[in-house]
Amino acid sequence: MEEAATPLITNDAVVLGLLMGILAFVFHTSSSENPFWKRFYKYVPALLLCYFIPSIFNTLNIISGESSRLYFVASRYLLPTTLVLLTLSIDLPAVKRLGPKALIMFFTGTAGIVIGGPVAMTIVGWMNPEMVGGQGPDAIWRGMATVAGSWIGGGANQAAMKEVFEVGDRLFSQMITVDVLVANVWMAVLLYMAGRSKEIDARNGADATAIDALRDKVEAYTNKISRIPTLADTMRVLFAGFGVTALGHLGADFIGPAIQENAPGLEKLSLTSKFFWLIVIATTGGLILSFTRARQLEGVGASRLGSAFLYVLVATIGMKMDILAILDAPWLFLVGAIWLAFHGILMIITAKVIKAPVFFLAVGSQANVGGAASAPVVASAFHPALAPVGVLLAVLGYALGTYMAWVCAQFMRIASGG
Repeated sequence: MEEAATPLITNDAVVLGLLMGILAFVFHTSSSENPFWKRFYKYVPALLLCYFIPSIFNTLNIISGESSRLYFVASRYLLPTTLVLLTLSIDLPAVKRLGPKALIMFFTGTAGIVIGGPVAMTIVGWMNPEMVGGQGPDAIWRGMATVAGSWIGGGANQAAMKEVFEVGDRLFSQMITVDVLVANVWMAVLLYMAGRSKEIDARNGADATAIDALRDKVEAYTNKISRIPTLADTMRVLFAGFGVTALGHLGADFIGPAIQENAPGLEKLSLTSKFFWLIVIATTGGLILSFTRARQLEGVGASRLGSAFLYVLVATIGMKMDILAILDAPWLFLVGAIWLAFHGILMIITAKVIKAPVFFLAVGSQANVGGAASAPVVASAFHPALAPVGVLLAVLGYALGTYMAWVCAQFMRIASGG
């Protein structure tokens, strides 16, 4: 095999500075009032650029995701910390108060992803079994597991599934492309539905008056906990995140090898993976903290710091992405399209049956498929004050993402004959 050419930039400190510059550029322009940028980001999601721009630098061999250690550092330290900071803010009683229809639609969305994955694999397998085959790190079901992580939770869960199932870098590049492009087409559909929500709700007989009450509750909650953070506040947030991450590494170092030694047959279910236990412990630790006073750290920016870490992770993932890789397997878009179509149809049918407002359909779906990065965008399309509801449900998706994506992966493994 021909040895890859040395990239132009090999110093990871310089690469990190470049990635941070890209993220700063994206967020600066996406929040700009300049008419050009407002029109541009109306059609091009900021999240897409956070993946796409680093991938261009990688494709042009200016930087190399393969030789850089930045992704390893981000996935082992920032990823579990991100999960902690995004889950410690979850208010399960507040989620319950959103009403049964909101939760039904959210969990229907999760079920649509978990079931839709193996359904899509089976349908495409009938067309051509080789399309869903592959062995080892290049097994298609392993790559699809990363998409399940993204579409149930978010980028952090996606990266977790890559490491848990040891997905090959080239296959992962293809899966990121499928994930980002297919998911953004669906997001456009949801935003279109948001613009016609009153008409659709009236036609379906859905009562949307609860949305107004929900908006008032969200505004009151946000005003209650928000304050300007001090340095001490920020240090407490960082300790919560990195402290639980430390416990995750400590526990994983014992649990994984112990299972490998005493029950090696469980390797097939990834239970011997240290990384699997790191992510499970981090997520569970964040959920435990949500029942303590640590949840108040959200008022001083816990999720904001978690989101910042997440976007650094997203940029390092994009750095490993070769945008030309999808040309080797364009049929993967077919799997992704069938998968998300199943999810969408199930959501629409459920909304009609229980007469759920379009808001619950759109936000419940995007909280799964888009996560905290884009669920607030869809929620705010109905009313700016409702954006935190998107975050709230997306955080629930982060909490479920690791567990349910793993379940979905096992179904896809069986569907592919693996």
